[in-house]
Amino acid sequence: MTSSALYTDHYELTMVEAAMASGTASRRSIFELFPRRLPSGRRYGVVAGVGRAMQLLRDFRFGDEELAFLRDHQVVSPAVLDWLADYRFSGDIWGYPEGEIYFPGSPLMIVEGSFAEACILETAMLSVYNYDAAVASAASRMTLMAGDRPCIEMGARRANEEAAVAAARAAYIAGFVSTSNLEAGRRFGIPTAGTAAHSFTLLHDSEREAFEAQLTVQGKGTILLVDTYSIEEAVRTAVDLAGPELGAVRIDSGDLAITARDVRDQLDALGATRTRIIVTSDLDEWQIGALSAAPVDGYGVGTNLVIGSGHPTCGFVYKLVARAASSDPDAELVPVAKLSANKATVGGRKYAMRRYDNDGIAEAEVIGVGVQPQGDQNDRPLLHRLVAEGEIVWQDDLAAARERHRAGLAELPRAARKMSQGDPVIPTLYESDYA
Repeated sequence: MTSSALYTDHYELTMVEAAMASGTASRRSIFELFPRRLPSGRRYGVVAGVGRAMQLLRDFRFGDEELAFLRDHQVVSPAVLDWLADYRFSGDIWGYPEGEIYFPGSPLMIVEGSFAEACILETAMLSVYNYDAAVASAASRMTLMAGDRPCIEMGARRANEEAAVAAARAAYIAGFVSTSNLEAGRRFGIPTAGTAAHSFTLLHDSEREAFEAQLTVQGKGTILLVDTYSIEEAVRTAVDLAGPELGAVRIDSGDLAITARDVRDQLDALGATRTRIIVTSDLDEWQIGALSAAPVDGYGVGTNLVIGSGHPTCGFVYKLVARAASSDPDAELVPVAKLSANKATVGGRKYAMRRYDNDGIAEAEVIGVGVQPQGDQNDRPLLHRLVAEGEIVWQDDLAAARERHRAGLAELPRAARKMSQGDPVIPTLYESDYA
C-alpha cells in the first residue's frame, strides 16, 4: 500500500500537537468542505473526486517511512508520532456523490470526528476535490455545448502525470466518451482512443506512405490526420486509399469552422459521405459552441480541459463549523464560524436539499443549518453517507456518476446552458434552527 498520509500540510500536524497540549484534540468536531462561490460567471458546478478521496482516506496511514520523515525533520513531538502511528479515521463522512450539480454554499463533504483526526484530512480532501471538480465543471460545459457530438479527452501532455489521470476520470464523469490516457483506462476502466500524430506523417517519405501504413495496421475505420501539409491533397489521398469506408479525418489547425465545411464538401464529392470529421486544436466550450453549425462530428479537447477552462481550482475550503463544548463524548455541539471580511462562514451542522417546481425543474439549493430543510414530494436530499465509524460505506461507479450528471443537468433551468457571464442558475437558501 502506498501511503497518502503526507499529502498534507505541515500545519495540520502542528495544530494537532497544540490541541493535544491544550486538551482539545479529542473534542468532537464537524468540518465542512464547501464552495463560497462559483468561479466567476459560472452558473453551476459539478462534483468529482469523491471516489479518489475515499481511496486517499483508505490509504491515510503513517507507516515507518512517513514517521521517520516526521521524526528526522522534527515536525512534531514523539507523543504525536506515537498517535500518528496508530491513526485510523474513525468518524463519519457525508457528501454529495460524484456527478451531482453543486452551487455556492453546498456542503459537499461533512466530516465528523475528533478535532485531531478530522483536521489532518483537510489538505488531502481539498487537493482532490478542487482539481477534479474544476475539470468536471469545465467538461460539463463542453459536453453541453457539444450536444450529441462526442468529446474525447486528450490533455495528458498538458498536465502533471497524476493530474492527467484524474482529469480523464473527471471528464468522463461529465460526459466525455473516451480518453487518450492509457493509465486512466487501466485504473478506471475508461475507454481509450488514439491513432497518429503529425510526427508519424513526417516520419515517412510521403503522406501517402504514412496513410498506407496506418490503414494497414488500423483498418479503414481509422482516423487520418489531414493537416500536416495540404488538407485538400491529404483528404484526396485518404479517400483514394481507403475509399468511402474511411472512418474519419482529423483537423488540428486553422479556422476549424471554414475548414470543416470545405472538407465536408470534398468528402461528399469524393463519395465518402459517411466519413466523419473530428476537430482538435485548443478547444474550449465557447469554441465548441461556435462550431455547432459546422459539419463536425466530434471534438478532441486537451489543454483547456485539464486547466478547468480558465478555472483550475474551484475555491473549495474545509472549515470547522461546529465543535463540542468539552471533551465529554456527550457534550453539546456549538456552532462556530469565521467573521473575516469576504471569508465569513456559516456555523453549524448542515443538511442539503434541492427544491423543485411542479415540472421537476430545480428552483433552489436549500441548506438546513442544524435542521433538515423542509421539502415536499419531489424535493431531493443531496447528502449521502460516505463513511460510517471509519468504514467506507459508499459504493458507486463511473457509470452511475455519468448518469447522475446527465440527470442533474436535465433538472436545471434552461439558463444553465448559457455560456455568457451570469449568476448561479438557482439561488442557495438557508434554513436554521439556531436563534
